[in-house]
Amino acid sequence: MKNNNGTGILLLSDIFGFEDSSTRDFAYRVACNGYNVLIPDLFRGDPWTKDQPMTLLEQWITKQEPQRVAKDIDTSAKWMVDEFLAAGISKKLGIIGFCFGGGRVIDALSRDQGALFGVGVSFYGTRMNPSLASSIKVPVLFISGDNDPLCTVSVLKDFEKSIGQGSKVVIFEGRGHGFAHRPNSPEEDKDADEAFTIIRKWLHDGLVLQN
Repeated sequence: MKNNNGTGILLLSDIFGFEDSSTRDFAYRVACNGYNVLIPDLFRGDPWTKDQPMTLLEQWITKQEPQRVAKDIDTSAKWMVDEFLAAGISKKLGIIGFCFGGGRVIDALSRDQGALFGVGVSFYGTRMNPSLASSIKVPVLFISGDNDPLCTVSVLKDFEKSIGQGSKVVIFEGRGHGFAHRPNSPEEDKDADEAFTIIRKWLHDGLVLQN
């Protein structure tokens, strides 16, 4: 999705992939705030589907080879930067991820070392490697619920402390996994809107004002 503030966002999906309506709706909201949003196909046409039994999830996860996923993310980021440079724009990107994608935000920022990305946002990231935190050179906003067993508050606080750089953890009481982009109740809708307001300011302060 292209828009007009000259700043790019790489959006990493959850396990349901880049064509999922919840992910696309969120990308549209980000784009409506002036950002150019790219959602890479992290699973190369083989996302998890809701009709599959959860007993097969780990088997599916093992098929998503980390080096291949990392390469696809890095290639997507470089493509965005090259497109901006061709238009005479030199700005750092933002990176946002949900669940599986939220964990890959940590991986990507660790590899990047502040070269292409200016800020990160990780929504209830899964399979995050704490040993990578100290190598991240840009601030990361972590958003999760205190009832999320896949992304505990204590783990996020450790990441916040290890990364530094102005990183921040925002916890929503009573919320579980996925509430910010897949709200299932009026109460979750309200918190999802608040979470979006928080990231909108985070992106604006870290990308638009800084650039």
